This record gives sequence, structure tokens and C-alpha cells, in this order.
Amino acid sequence: MNQTPTLTGTKIRLEPLTLEHLPALEAIALDDRIWRYMSSWVKTPADLRSWVETSLKKAAAGTDMPWVTVLKSGNRVIGSTRFLDFDPKNRTTELGSTWLAPEFHGARINPEAKLLQLTYAFEELKLHRVALKTHHENLQSQKAMRKIGAIYEGTFRNHYIMPDGSQRHSVWFSVIKEDWPRVRSLLGARLAAPESA
Repeated sequence: MNQTPTLTGTKIRLEPLTLEHLPALEAIALDDRIWRYMSSWVKTPADLRSWVETSLKKAAAGTDMPWVTVLKSGNRVIGSTRFLDFDPKNRTTELGSTWLAPEFHGARINPEAKLLQLTYAFEELKLHRVALKTHHENLQSQKAMRKIGAIYEGTFRNHYIMPDGSQRHSVWFSVIKEDWPRVRSLLGARLAAPESA
């Protein structure tokens, strides 16, 4: 996998995750609402450091491309996202581990991040498929995936055991290269619409 690039949009910048981001992440990441549907939970600064270190190991191994999401206004770290399970032979990856500080939910940050990441995936890396998955109870995430034009592919039943011992089924979506022009148009139109839309 290529080295994680910086991707710059109108409101946000996706920067390669580093250990130097830990203090800024710690200020926002220790909120249980962020991790509720994730397969691993971050509850302490030590958990967060481990999460970042694991992310960086996967990046060094070439399987992941982790970013922090930075609000350009104020140069403020507000979340994280990544490509994972990168497969250069088959030209696929998964877009996931995405979270934002709850105050930025519904602020059109996520659609802009998705546009930056999918543009990079299909136009720079020339990928054929980008997968997305979420917890079966995370209806907000499923709605967001459908809204960007991702196609529902199915559900992996009993896919993970969550940190609290509950069972997670994973709901899978994808965008493939043939979908990309339609998805790009949908995302562009959403970001161009008035803020009240």
C-alpha cells in the first residue's frame, strides 16, 4: 500500500495518524458513544495509545491506511477513519473504523471525508471495490452508507463477539468502480446543497 497521504477538502483535512495526535485524540475519544458499535472499545488513555499503536503497526505492514480527521477551521482533530484490509492484487479495500466526536454528527463532515477517501481510492489507487460494514444495530451508519450510494451486499451473522459479550452481525455494503461516477455525483450534490438541506 502507498504511504498514507494527506487528503484536503473544503472543511476538513485527513492527515496520516501519528503518535503525535494522541493528546488531541484523547481530548475527544474517551466517549462511550463513539465506540458503542465498534468491535473494540477505547475507555482509557492506555486503550487509546494501544489503538493508535496497533493502527500504526498495520499501516507499516501495508494493510491499513489510518487518518485523523482535522477541522481546518481551528486546525482541530475531531475524529479518525481509515482504509483497512488493503488487497493490492485484487484492488480492494475496506473503508472503516470511522468515528467523529459526537458534536460533529450531522455536520456534513462524514460525507466530505467519504468523498475524499473514495476519490483517492478510485482515481488515484485505481481500486475496483471499496467495502463498508457496520454493526447490525447501527441504523444511523447503515442509513449513511445507503445515502452515499453504497450497495447493500448482505449480513455476516454472528460475525463478532463484542467487548461486552454480545453478538454482532455485520451488515456489508460496497462501492465498486462502476458505481463511482454515481456515488461521486451524490456526494458532490450533498456537499453543494445549502447547509439546511
